[in-house]
Amino acid sequence: MHNETPDVYAKHLGQKSAYIDNYDASLLQPIPRALGRGNIGISSEQLPFSGFDLWTGFELSWLNAKGKPVIGIAEFKIPAVSECLIESKSFKLYLNSFNQTRFDSAEQLQGIMEKDLSAAAGAPVEVALFEGMKGYSTKIDELEGENIDELDIEVEDYSFREDYLEGAVTDSSLQVNETLSSHLLKSNCLVTFQPDWGSVTIKYQGGQIDREKLLRYLISFRQHNEFHEQCVERIFNDIQKFCAPQKLSVFARYTRRGGLDINPFRSNFEETPTMGRLVRQ
Repeated sequence: MHNETPDVYAKHLGQKSAYIDNYDASLLQPIPRALGRGNIGISSEQLPFSGFDLWTGFELSWLNAKGKPVIGIAEFKIPAVSECLIESKSFKLYLNSFNQTRFDSAEQLQGIMEKDLSAAAGAPVEVALFEGMKGYSTKIDELEGENIDELDIEVEDYSFREDYLEGAVTDSSLQVNETLSSHLLKSNCLVTFQPDWGSVTIKYQGGQIDREKLLRYLISFRQHNEFHEQCVERIFNDIQKFCAPQKLSVFARYTRRGGLDINPFRSNFEETPTMGRLVRQ
């Protein structure tokens, strides 16, 4: 499935890129969230969820005031209410532009990143910078809840179909409060069509969702072209549409590409999920 790509996607993306190693904020490419949300039927003026996109930068380096290289890990929290998401390749190029740039302190670099990313996203972006990786203690963890990947189903169609969720709740009187997970989420970049590999946790309260239908739905993203953030919002929106839970959270943890991973979280009842990093990350 090859979605049409608006001009704003193709302007700088999917092109051969020079790797600039001196600070350049203009490398950041914002993408209006409204473009993807319009395809899903979500209004940015009245979001059905709150949440954020948690990015982790593992390939971060700069020079100190004496020219000595420094390395670090950074976490970036971009709110779901921001006007724009930031395209991942441009984010990587932006971070690479620090490689041969001198900064007086890690605090100075953190402030610059917060300013640049907030300007690109159109909302305040939080940056946590771990110089020399000191203080970065996020442990390797497992997904919350019950994994549904062991269901023995036969799959022949890999095209995206939201209607796999139709009739997924057959008895609304059977109310449950459960967390389900899967490692079988895979989609493709909307611009480059490169594979995006992810694991997803779905926490909900409401009529019990048929697990086979849910797994078929998640597998149907396998050849679907959409950004990470848009996939998670689509999953949230489709479950809400077809299953109507009273409470719903969707959290996906994607594997890194170019030293960056993207982990979108959307919820209508909780502020933050369990944040442990997965083995694949």
